[in-house]
Amino acid sequence: MTLWRRIIDLYVDGFRSMTVGRSLWAIIIIKLIIMFGVLKLFFFPDILGTNYDSDEERAGAVRTALSDSDR
Repeated sequence: MTLWRRIIDLYVDGFRSMTVGRSLWAIIIIKLIIMFGVLKLFFFPDILGTNYDSDEERAGAVRTALSDSDR
């Protein structure tokens, strides 16, 4: 077997034989869903979608914000 195949088999066998690790991975996945899914709604509002009506206006606002050196 090649080196890459042995490395993959090592991780696959390790994940198969986990007992406590499965619940820890479940906790990690739940925390990531909460962090990136729920908190995004509260801390990262869609400012471009609410302040501008068309895609051209949004593109102009982003272009201005990126090229404005006073910010």
